[in-house]
Amino acid sequence: MYRFGWAIFAAGLLFGQSELRAQANPSPQEILKEAVTLHQQGKLEEAIRDYELFLDVYPDAPEVRSNLGAALVATGKYAQAIEEYKLALMKKSDPKLHLNLALAYYKTDDFASAIPELEKARAGEPDDRQVQMLLADSYVHTGDNKKAIDLLWPVYVANGNDPAVDYVLGTALARDGQVDLAQRVISPLMQGSDSAEKHMLLGTAKFAAHDYPGALEDLRKAAEMNPNLPEVNSYYGQALFSNGQTEESRAVFEKELAQNPNDFQSNVHVGLLLKQDQKYDEAMIYLKRALAGRPGDVAVRYQIALVKMAQGKDGAALDDLEDIVSESPKFLEAHVSLSTLYYRLKRKDDGNRERQIVEKLTAERQAQEPAAKLGAGAAADAPRTNP
Repeated sequence: MYRFGWAIFAAGLLFGQSELRAQANPSPQEILKEAVTLHQQGKLEEAIRDYELFLDVYPDAPEVRSNLGAALVATGKYAQAIEEYKLALMKKSDPKLHLNLALAYYKTDDFASAIPELEKARAGEPDDRQVQMLLADSYVHTGDNKKAIDLLWPVYVANGNDPAVDYVLGTALARDGQVDLAQRVISPLMQGSDSAEKHMLLGTAKFAAHDYPGALEDLRKAAEMNPNLPEVNSYYGQALFSNGQTEESRAVFEKELAQNPNDFQSNVHVGLLLKQDQKYDEAMIYLKRALAGRPGDVAVRYQIALVKMAQGKDGAALDDLEDIVSESPKFLEAHVSLSTLYYRLKRKDDGNRERQIVEKLTAERQAQEPAAKLGAGAAADAPRTNP
């Protein structure tokens, strides 16, 4: 994803590596020539050294910083690469640079940070298939399944039978609860030989349909066939958790976190299990990590508030709960906890007010349950993109 053209132009004709080293005081332009040559030859550590030497003299060269970032990514130094791309973008906004930065975030599973960079790259190159796929996959990883569907459905209709599109779109549909449509999209993928990916798709579709025993069977097979498949242990752990096998799920979630420390569901569930064990400080670590991946998630913020209550940090918990019910006034459980906290703090009037809200929301939820059951079997012929 890096550019050699500008660097070669700026440096002039290429010098051989041995010729440059023979010189006592090579100029910055000659150092850059060598950096480009070494980069092209795959001698990345040496190229990084020369790029850094050049940038010490000319720090405002965004294309050279982009080259340096690419070399750092290739050697697995993602944090350093991210900083170089950011510095380059401060001097020059460019879709390619935004894509390079997004890829560095993506490779570290920091999908929340990758998304805004991919959106900027897409604004500049709306038909770039790589950008579309990376963005859709990042949406899926951060739980924005509807955005992934909106992005890929036109691509699916226009092209058809693109395995990469079918897989990501089918996954998004399944996780959005559109199981029948998901099965239609992924059916071509199901025709091939048995694979971990096939069982992963089937398992996530069954999980979305609340068929937890069926999901558990497929996800166990997927994890056995390819334990390194992204998110397979996360979903396998969720299926175990939903089937009441909580202790077994903890070990599986920890396997996922060993590969991807930022996996949202694994961090949430391990945090919940630690909270259940009254290991509040440890629980907070996992819950905060989950929140970093999905900033503003009210469910995670609510669990953090509960941990603070359990730790006796009533003031901090109160601030959190008041913010949550202000943003999500229908969040029944948050109102219940807030009323409890008000009574604990001897704020009887506030507690009574919250209790009345709880009674009202409880009645509304009970009234809606029969209607929800009546509509549960409806099949979709086109993807739902509205909440």
